Amino acid sequence: MPQPRKLHDRYFKQAKAEGYVARSAYKLIEINEKRRLVRRGDRVLDLGCAPGSWLQVVEKVIGTKGAAVGIDLQEVRQTFGPAVRVLRGDAFTVSATDLLGPGERFDVVLSDMAPNTTGHGDDHLSARLCRRVLELLPDVLAPGGNLLMKVLEGADMPDLLRETRAVFLDSGATKPAASRDVSREIFIFGKTYKGLAR
Repeated sequence: MPQPRKLHDRYFKQAKAEGYVARSAYKLIEINEKRRLVRRGDRVLDLGCAPGSWLQVVEKVIGTKGAAVGIDLQEVRQTFGPAVRVLRGDAFTVSATDLLGPGERFDVVLSDMAPNTTGHGDDHLSARLCRRVLELLPDVLAPGGNLLMKVLEGADMPDLLRETRAVFLDSGATKPAASRDVSREIFIFGKTYKGLAR
């Protein structure tokens, strides 16, 4: 018999105690401690940023000299300091200029996006979102930049990893401790973007 899902586990309680809007903050914290994807002073793009926990983490890491832009179809109610800007919209239709500025690029692209899950083919839909993120990179990510994106484990994973490796000098997949045991989510990272032109 499957174990019941624990909604209020230690990460949920820790998030409440430390002021994060969601437990997912600890996924980014753990991955960033190991991989150093986001650093002080970076310009960061957070795709699918609601409810805002990753932006909370990013804001602490980048400091006052960095900048972060988050975008989501849903409203983000969390408030941030002047280094963070939140847009409501479709990450795949907004222009790169609207996100940062003419000719500018981000140092890091993050994506915690997930499809509306139905239980059937969710992994394919998730991989499709990740491929859209990879398609955006020439317009938004600076050469030498880093990537972190969530995908649901499935048949597309090996190909998606190969596609990521093709455009980064270093890449791989990881599942942080803060991910629920029953979750199929995996996080694909890429370090040192090759800056391929369209």
